[in-house]
Amino acid sequence: MDSGIGLLPTAAAMRRLRPDADLVLSSDPATMPWGPRTPEDVTERALGCARAAAAHRPDALIVACNTASVHALPALRAELEPGLPVIGTVPAIKPAAAGGGPIAIWATPATTGSPYQRGLIRDFADGVEVTEVACPGLADAVQHADTEGIDAAVAVAAARTPRDVTTVVLGCTHYELVADRIRAAVQRPDAPPIVLHGSAGAVAAQALRRIGADPFPPDGPVTPGGLTVILSGDEAALPDAALTYAEGMLLAPVAPARG
Repeated sequence: MDSGIGLLPTAAAMRRLRPDADLVLSSDPATMPWGPRTPEDVTERALGCARAAAAHRPDALIVACNTASVHALPALRAELEPGLPVIGTVPAIKPAAAGGGPIAIWATPATTGSPYQRGLIRDFADGVEVTEVACPGLADAVQHADTEGIDAAVAVAAARTPRDVTTVVLGCTHYELVADRIRAAVQRPDAPPIVLHGSAGAVAAQALRRIGADPFPPDGPVTPGGLTVILSGDEAALPDAALTYAEGMLLAPVAPARG
């Protein structure tokens, strides 16, 4: 679940790890963006998406949204666990800090400066130079595949990013869909290649661990898993904007999920 198509990177990562898995993608694009909303409002929206997904009786719920993970995880777990494991999305600060730095964390205004993110910096990046970069408007532009809006928001965030940064943490799942544009905007011609850290692959692998599933299917032919898309509580097709990204195209050919 996510506010919008920010769930595509994690869903695509799960599809690669387990092509036989049925996937239910639940989002609420009518209320995008979640970044400027109050924590209480984000929690209410996240619970709505989670309940719509839980009605399909999944084995696990992945909160593929940093803003929802920051504000709504306790409420989601209180309502759904232990019957339905809930896996949150954590900005990849720990692996990024292992490389030294300096590091920039690109995130929504709601996540930037939050006690949650500051706690991760304190716990995993102590002694590493870290700059938190708020990216207003970027998630919304990605959601609508607004190329001009994406480029404008990326340019503003890049201008706020210190020139000596060696690593960028993508602290919003939407941003992983435009990682190449972010890299191009931050990369300095005379500097080593910028390292980008997203969360999708690690979160998908953690979800499989939580339910005791192997990360790769058994040898032999695999029956492709199905795909169910829920938009603001109603079953639908993948939004057209999703199909402008490689992750959306990876999921698109899949037949409807088995009942």
